[in-house]
Amino acid sequence: MRALLVVNPAATTTSARTRDVLIHALASEMKLEAVTTEYRGHARDLGRQAAESGNTDLVVALGGDGTVNEVVNGLLHAGPDPDNLPGLAVVPGGSTNVFARALGLPNDPVEATGALLDALREESGRTVGLGLASGTPGSEDESVPSRWFTFNAGLGFDAGVVGRVEQHRERGRRSTHALYIRQAVRQLLGESERRHGSITLERPGAEPLTDLVLSIVCNTAPWTYLGNRPVYASPKASFDTGLDVLGLSRLSTAAVARYGTQLLTSSPERGPHGKHAHSLHDLDRFTLHSKVPLPLQMDGDHLGLRTSVTFTGVRRALRVIV
Repeated sequence: MRALLVVNPAATTTSARTRDVLIHALASEMKLEAVTTEYRGHARDLGRQAAESGNTDLVVALGGDGTVNEVVNGLLHAGPDPDNLPGLAVVPGGSTNVFARALGLPNDPVEATGALLDALREESGRTVGLGLASGTPGSEDESVPSRWFTFNAGLGFDAGVVGRVEQHRERGRRSTHALYIRQAVRQLLGESERRHGSITLERPGAEPLTDLVLSIVCNTAPWTYLGNRPVYASPKASFDTGLDVLGLSRLSTAAVARYGTQLLTSSPERGPHGKHAHSLHDLDRFTLHSKVPLPLQMDGDHLGLRTSVTFTGVRRALRVIV
């Protein structure tokens, strides 16, 4: 097997020595080329080159969810073709690793490497569905390039939190769960439209959902992790179905207490629920419009401000070794 290993040297939870051990372990089982990323978007470029080369069987992403997202966008640059494109494997090296853990991989990179090698020997894998976000035709964001995401996206509040965290990381702060919680509180205190949101969700054959303050799009469950605790915004979300959405139409103090508690105590059987919580399951296509520009995030990566984004759930988009 010919494989490309994409290594993020800034991965939060792997040292240079650990990465060397993992590279040697993988190289013992396959013809491996290891490349260390040097700039933002480099993993995407490497994934695209692997897809276009025609001589790579597998791309292994060693890093966090951001590295995985870039590799996926490179592999799918010309669209999904799981029977002919290189497969994807993940060795988690970030602070949260939602995609890898949602696939059932161990969160420890050494254990995950062992699981990957076992899967390769057993020729085990699955084809997963992914989400695609595009600028809405006819909107001012129409020309924004489409982008794939593996586990979640958000327009509004949660994307604002991601943006705040990225600002702190650029100043040298480590990405920790405590940092996310602090920035979530600050984002909430600065939220100008906590009672009447600016987001409208439109989908074919249904009445629009209006005045949403928060919109979370899930391609799998859980939505994220707080340490070892999984958090379920849309418990029914799955790599085998379309996209799920959780929309909240109020973020008053009482609503934050209620839905925050529900998220922290969520389970595979039940997520946030109540008068101001709107849950939609297995959507193939829908659009989020906003009256004002709002932050957009995908797979934990802040992508700037948008006023209209169209989401598509693409089934059988990518082959994953697991």
